[in-house]
Amino acid sequence: MRSRAAAAMLADAGLEHVFTMQGGIRAWEGLVASGPPESGMAYFGDAVSARDLARLAWLLEDGSRLFYVRLDDFLHDEDARKLFQDLTKAEISHELTLGGLYKSYSGGRAVEDSLPQERDDIMEGGISVSDALVWAREKDVASILEFAIALETNAYDLYI
Repeated sequence: MRSRAAAAMLADAGLEHVFTMQGGIRAWEGLVASGPPESGMAYFGDAVSARDLARLAWLLEDGSRLFYVRLDDFLHDEDARKLFQDLTKAEISHELTLGGLYKSYSGGRAVEDSLPQERDDIMEGGISVSDALVWAREKDVASILEFAIALETNAYDLYI
């Protein structure tokens, strides 16, 4: 999505401080994050509200948290397990922040109260948690860590 179109969508959704960069990404002179080809962007429809965006972001964070938690089921390297446990804690922190944002846009309603009982199997990057876990079982710790760093970097790049 183009920067101007994304900024207009966020402004229409009720966000007050939205910026766009003159010249778009071609004018950017800093680092740009990129992800593996199998990752994709979650769909943000044109008519979503700020509340809906906060809810979707919360769901993506929760999917990533679940991915990190389930890595513990088959990783044997204690240092790697500790690292992914720390990433789990970071995702919980992100969920708390997004939950507060959702609450501010929904008149005090908790984000957890708005979730369907059957949640989508999706995490940051638009990747299926199940598919990511199947992939991770066949990879070494370095590959899994590289994947996690790419997901987190891309998510961070999208949020800022």
